[in-house]
Amino acid sequence: MSFQPTPADITVIISTVDHENAPSSSLATERRVTPSWTVLQLKAKLETITGIPPGCQRLRLMVPGNEDQWIEGEERRIGEWTLLKGCEIQVHDTRPPSARPNFSDLSSVEKYALPSSTYESLPNSVLAWKKAQKLGRFDPNARSPEELIREQAENDEAEVQKRGITVSARAIILPSSPPHVRRGTIRYIGPVPTIPFPGFSKTKVDPAELSGPLPLWLGIELDEPTGKNDGSVGGRRYFNCPEKRGVFVKPDKVEVGDFPPLELDDDLGDIMEEI
Repeated sequence: MSFQPTPADITVIISTVDHENAPSSSLATERRVTPSWTVLQLKAKLETITGIPPGCQRLRLMVPGNEDQWIEGEERRIGEWTLLKGCEIQVHDTRPPSARPNFSDLSSVEKYALPSSTYESLPNSVLAWKKAQKLGRFDPNARSPEELIREQAENDEAEVQKRGITVSARAIILPSSPPHVRRGTIRYIGPVPTIPFPGFSKTKVDPAELSGPLPLWLGIELDEPTGKNDGSVGGRRYFNCPEKRGVFVKPDKVEVGDFPPLELDDDLGDIMEEI
């Protein structure tokens, strides 16, 4: 038989407070309170909700339109205070912060790590599914990351030659359409091993240690501060420019041409022509 609250029960909001006048957002819930309970009975029930021992609780009653009251006297009936539907009881924790359990700190929690050998032996894992479907590195026809790097390097070199990309040339970054046109000056052409290549990780081959050509990147100093760096990436510098003026893009994302630097006078002239 399920519990049926008595008509005298009153629905109130229960909240917790870490310190004076600082309500915690970790708890805000509605509960039914029986006015015939003693303050000690109420605190015992609140312990199951807040985790605060009854002896460390201080209760504050907040009723809309009335002055806030402290609920004192553990043997007094809670009904001696004005309880209305929708009122709030704040549970203040009187313990010092050092004595309160910190359930959000996971630094001291022992973490379980599944051994690689155990994971590889599981029949219902993602790895087992990839093996069955012959995906990724389990595809017998898949090319190795080394082969992909060499192919990318060849494609990048061909793009540089085809587009006439040279250091100090003016360029715009594609795709670009007015008024969102990013233009600048090419300051660097070459490999950027500090940008990871797909298929490589710290536990695998380092692209910087591979023999043969590496994929090419273009380091561009933008006219406006819409970039991502100052010419350095991954702790290594490739060219110098002001902060937020540098960006690295692939050769196929650049168009070289006679693109004069953006100037305020040009923008004002365009605005006047539109007016």
